[in-house]
Amino acid sequence: MKFHKMNPDCPNCGLHFEREPGFFFGAMYISYAFSVAIFVTVGVALTVLGDYPLYVYLIGIIGSVILLLPVSFRYSRILFLHLFGGVKFDTRYGN
Repeated sequence: MKFHKMNPDCPNCGLHFEREPGFFFGAMYISYAFSVAIFVTVGVALTVLGDYPLYVYLIGIIGSVILLLPVSFRYSRILFLHLFGGVKFDTRYGN
């Protein structure tokens, strides 16, 4: 699994992603918020679907967080870069 690997520079525009050493440590807070959202969503979904024992909740919530970890990791870095890195999307580089 190489979901944690990231290009140092953008292949299209040459933007250097890591603004300073340790820049993406702040993305942990966004990733934590994503994880909490997954916890709540799966917990509420299981509650609505039926009355399950505690181990079903634990397996469902932990399993979904582990399965969605690569997505959460990537999007927390992307969101952090756009919010605090001074990066703006430019449609000229889309194609």
